Amino acid sequence: MVTIYFTFEPREDLKQPLLAEFPQADFLFDTKLDVEKLAQSEILVTYGEDLKEEHLQHADKLEWIFVASAGIEKMPAEAIAKRNILVSNVRGIHKKPMTESILAHILSLKRVLPFIYEQQQKKEWNKKARPTELNGSTALIIGPGAIGGEVGRILQAFDVHTIGCNRSGKEAPYMNETYKLDDLKEQLPKADIILSMLPSTKETKHMLTREHFELMKSSAIFMNFGRGDLVETDTLVGVLQDKLIGHAVLDVYEIEPLPADSLLWDLNNVTLSPHFSSHSSRYLERSLDIFKPSLKKWLNGERDLENKMDILRGY
Repeated sequence: MVTIYFTFEPREDLKQPLLAEFPQADFLFDTKLDVEKLAQSEILVTYGEDLKEEHLQHADKLEWIFVASAGIEKMPAEAIAKRNILVSNVRGIHKKPMTESILAHILSLKRVLPFIYEQQQKKEWNKKARPTELNGSTALIIGPGAIGGEVGRILQAFDVHTIGCNRSGKEAPYMNETYKLDDLKEQLPKADIILSMLPSTKETKHMLTREHFELMKSSAIFMNFGRGDLVETDTLVGVLQDKLIGHAVLDVYEIEPLPADSLLWDLNNVTLSPHFSSHSSRYLERSLDIFKPSLKKWLNGERDLENKMDILRGY
């Protein structure tokens, strides 16, 4: 009997159907990683932040790690690759809640909701703001994968022209145009909204420099919902202090939690979200919707699982 070890405890209404569907498997549930339980297990289900390289020395049976998260940057990639342990994740699970968060931020800025809320707090009837329209604008999505594509789909319903930039330059879903990342600088001046959904890799670390922001419209909204090391924090602070762009919306940062002494807190042209744009009451439900079909395949001897990853590439 295969042993499956969860290093978190699903809700009972999610756990019981899982146990009922797979009586041929032995499930272990915990609230933190236990080395003895890991040593018994062929399959590990984790959020990806608790597994360390030294743990793998005790995990002789481990063959598959299912990460209930999209990012894997905190995992011991080299050691996992050396052991040829299969890794899959929940890539795409975030697309609904994250798209709603991203769209909410865009519409909030376009329709001056922060100004409205501020006047309400002051009890002032004040129309001295300049709402703009999302309709007819251009959005540049850097990394138009599952989430970027869903954002593109919704933006196109607002008659937004969508431009995607990815590694290959191959056509991406819900992008009116798609270009290679090498062509990014040529596309930046066209965009009213620039959204990055890029993962953290050696290639993307500090990929955006001040020069990139100098190419953007002075009214542009820059949004980073991928990973925080895309731009050096000091560079971003300088860009915002010098008002090179209209506004930034950040959900990810180089250091998390964002330190209380960060200069970003003091700027009025940035919206700071505490890396929870993907949070949803349905998160774990959707994770298990990906895990269960993959587990069926695994138990049937198949290894071509959904969202199978190259652990060394990071995606």
